Amino acid sequence: MALAGLFCGDRIRSLAASYDGYAAATPRRWPAVELVSAAVAALVAWRAGTPYVCFAVIAVALAVIDWRTSTLPDAITLPAYPIMMLALLPTGELPRALAGGVVLTAVYGLLWFVRPEAMGFGDVKIAGLIGMAAAAMSWQALLAAAFCGQLLGALYALSLLATGRGTRHTQFPFGTFMLLGTLPTLCLAS
Repeated sequence: MALAGLFCGDRIRSLAASYDGYAAATPRRWPAVELVSAAVAALVAWRAGTPYVCFAVIAVALAVIDWRTSTLPDAITLPAYPIMMLALLPTGELPRALAGGVVLTAVYGLLWFVRPEAMGFGDVKIAGLIGMAAAAMSWQALLAAAFCGQLLGALYALSLLATGRGTRHTQFPFGTFMLLGTLPTLCLAS
């Protein structure tokens, strides 16, 4: 039931609204979140397989919420771990997925520990989900997902600097780029 609720853009907007009022104040023009979620889920199912669809849906939901609120809510992040484990169980790669989740969480945890002002702890929490999804495919996919997330975030930061909309100290929702960097990896690594 909770996973089905993630397909619904209204629930994502409602959760985002509970953090900052943004979504409640934004009129609903067309079902963008629903369409993007369905398209990403279909693409990931086609390229990576059905066990990865739950990650795709969770990633879209968290990316939208993080972009709008700069928050990765525990209400989605924490239950996503057992959901991901159950989804990846039929692949036979659950041990590698769990190891990948631990490795990526440790890397982001170290980055957060060294510079907590540069990264939120929510980014550390979703690193485990990203690590699980990518490592279930292969260790190379884990490295590619981590690299793609960093690359997308760096490109966005450079665009902020180039356009004068930000400085070296401008904060932005990095988790969105971590999640979006994982999706092409899942689609291309299969």
